[in-house]
Amino acid sequence: MASIQLPDLSHFSSFSLAEVLSPAKPFAIGSVAGCIATTVIQPMDMVKVRIQLNASLPHATTSPFSIAAKMLSQEGFASLYAGLSAGLTRQVVYTGARLGLYDKFIETAKAGNEGKPLQMHQTAGCALVAGGIAAVLGNPADLSLIRMQADSMLPKAQQRGYSSVLSALSSIVREEGFTALLKGSAPTATRAMALNLGMLGGNTEAKKYLKTLELQGTAVVFSASAIAGFFASAFSLPFDYVKTALQKSGSKYSGPVDCVVKTLAEGGPLRFYAGFPTYYCRIAPHAMLTLIAAEKIKAALK
Repeated sequence: MASIQLPDLSHFSSFSLAEVLSPAKPFAIGSVAGCIATTVIQPMDMVKVRIQLNASLPHATTSPFSIAAKMLSQEGFASLYAGLSAGLTRQVVYTGARLGLYDKFIETAKAGNEGKPLQMHQTAGCALVAGGIAAVLGNPADLSLIRMQADSMLPKAQQRGYSSVLSALSSIVREEGFTALLKGSAPTATRAMALNLGMLGGNTEAKKYLKTLELQGTAVVFSASAIAGFFASAFSLPFDYVKTALQKSGSKYSGPVDCVVKTLAEGGPLRFYAGFPTYYCRIAPHAMLTLIAAEKIKAALK
């Protein structure tokens, strides 16, 4: 009777679990770091969205303090965390992808650079491409977050009463079709590219400069993340304004170009920077927390 030939599995013995999971590590680090930052910053993000939505309404306040006080008195403390499930889902997909892809692209660029330091345009290219890809992947969760945050501002008859990110996603698909999940994806991707350029590209370049000043360790991490937070805010707010306006339920704009043209006609270029102080207070700390958390997690995993 012929013997049964078993496959040779000896070559698998050289693989460890760490080696198998290693390619996913940058993405997992980005997801966890983004979720930590979002949990802390969510109330500021909620107020920022209300400011942007109020900017296009007649006689509506855009004061962050007035908006926050009104939300607390009329909707309760929980209103500041409306859409948190969507926000965390977005961080798992979006921040995990943009930090993970950025690290991978930087590794690839360094490998092809023959040991020379990366130039600013190479760093910028890695940040732009990583941000654009990640934004498209995270758009459904981002759309759900905007809808959940804006729902209580609608007339009672038009409110959906979303209970979770899954509730918002299913409602959007049921009422508007599957392709609606990509609504606003073009300005979302553009905004993400601008934000990534300021945040990740700025962080990398800031570290290079700060090290020439002989700063080391924690001082470099905190200082570079603070610089990156400012540039991330300044680069991305106009795109964020257009994205929010398009993703709002019942938006009066047919597309990003229409939104830009009408906004310029109604309020001029400064309208795109409505709520900049609040946006900065939301984006800069979020960028700093994300970058610092990612650095700490990387250090712990080593």
